Amino acid sequence: METPETAGRSRVAQPRPGAVDAGAPLAAGPGADLAVADILARIEQARATGGDEARRQAVVRQHALGKLSARERIAAFGDPGSFREAGALVRPLPEHGETPDAPADGVITGDVRVDGRPVVVSATDFSVMGGSSGKAGGLKSARAIQYAIDHGLPYVSLMDGGGHRIQEGLDSRHFAGVSTPFKKMVDLSGWTPICAAMMGPGFAGPSNFAALADFVVMVRGTSTMGIAGPALVKAATGEDLDKEELGGASAQVDRYGIADLAVDSDVEALAAIRRYLSYFPSNARAPLPVHPCDDPVDRRDAALLEMVPPNSRRAYDVRKVMEAVADRGSIFELKPGYARNVVTALARLDGRPVGIIANQPKHFAGTLDSPACEKVAHFISVCDAFGLPLVFFVDIPGFHVGSPAERSGLALRSARIIYELGRATVPRLSVILRKGYGLGFIAMNGGRTFGADLTVAWPTAEICAMSIEGAVDVAFRKDIDAAENPGARRAELIGKFRSRVSPLAAAEGFGVDDIIDPRDTRPVLIEALARTAPRRSASSAPPKFHDISPI
Repeated sequence: METPETAGRSRVAQPRPGAVDAGAPLAAGPGADLAVADILARIEQARATGGDEARRQAVVRQHALGKLSARERIAAFGDPGSFREAGALVRPLPEHGETPDAPADGVITGDVRVDGRPVVVSATDFSVMGGSSGKAGGLKSARAIQYAIDHGLPYVSLMDGGGHRIQEGLDSRHFAGVSTPFKKMVDLSGWTPICAAMMGPGFAGPSNFAALADFVVMVRGTSTMGIAGPALVKAATGEDLDKEELGGASAQVDRYGIADLAVDSDVEALAAIRRYLSYFPSNARAPLPVHPCDDPVDRRDAALLEMVPPNSRRAYDVRKVMEAVADRGSIFELKPGYARNVVTALARLDGRPVGIIANQPKHFAGTLDSPACEKVAHFISVCDAFGLPLVFFVDIPGFHVGSPAERSGLALRSARIIYELGRATVPRLSVILRKGYGLGFIAMNGGRTFGADLTVAWPTAEICAMSIEGAVDVAFRKDIDAAENPGARRAELIGKFRSRVSPLAAAEGFGVDDIIDPRDTRPVLIEALARTAPRRSASSAPPKFHDISPI
């Protein structure tokens, strides 16, 4: 059985029943009389040698590891019978006098239909030298990405093992001038959706490719990610970690946030990518895919009246608010186990895709720390790239404070949200559910800073520079200490300032457009989206070439 440790080792091709010598001439020589039908038969025979039927033992080994073969994955991902392969007949050139047994050079590429739409796909084949690819495989991958660029099609990479083939890489003449798809991935970014499924060992190169994707899904128990695998880490640092602890799905999805979702099988991973793509256009210039919707536009959910406690110290699950407002069954949460103090999710309103960003009072009271800021900033960037309107549900007491926040670089990471909001051109709608305090309120698209297309407040909203209790304790400490009854004086001051942070006061100062009945949130948002343009056409920025990101 092949393991990640033996994945890159070369194997010399052995004769198999029905195998075809790819280097043999199709005709015997000048003037040879070989029928076209015979030539076609030999070509099809050569094609078949790389298929699953001719490589049953390799497929059985994959199944024993709980994985589908590369070709089975593509078949399960696309609409039935829609895959059109490019490069099926590719074989590697001889290396050091030997020809590796590497059908398709370890990578399968082509295009497939997904819900009727064309998608470019590549899949590394772990059964071929651990999924590694040589020069020909690299050319195939680069060609697939370029095809997605040229035709404005989503690009999906199904990775299992892989990376540059070691045998070819240990040669300066070859590797110093190696052509990689990395530049093409950068060119593709923001033009079409990029998805990556980590479906096996993926340390080193595959992880770098996945980092350039918009959406990354991992399979628990079989997939790994990271800059280097356990053996290299131990040799370089002395750390002795197993692959799951170092880069398994629980680590990379829930602790580090490198991947967006963890699932239990190959089939679930492929279904997750299909669902993700359903919210996005094929490219940045295509219209959003609006789905038929039987959920009434004017639906009013009475439960919304009780979902947000007026007592700002009481927690609640903001997901229930989102589910009550969005089209039924349409919410698809990204990074659900990472930075749980904020929720990022794709959803639909009257069939139209939107991105939702919501503070989660169940975790850290909904404050924003560095992981949450990175999660939100990336989500804003993806939604803006492809034209998905942004809907904010605001209940934020501010940013995390203290030495841990400073060590995490929170000042820079919080600025990244502000940076992305400042660059965004899509419609932005904000619903202030409860607390809207300080710079956190601005970072959640509150107020007028970023020209929200709609800002409404619920009756439970309170908007101010910081928590009233904290502000009184800092600004009026001497006053309170000097009072005959300090407790009564503090309560008096808190009551005085609390009367100034009502939603009605915010509306009177035109800091919000309106105060709404919570039950009307869904129809209010849908009506606002119906009257907003897909993009803002004008920019207030000077004619610069490149923004400088805080991160």
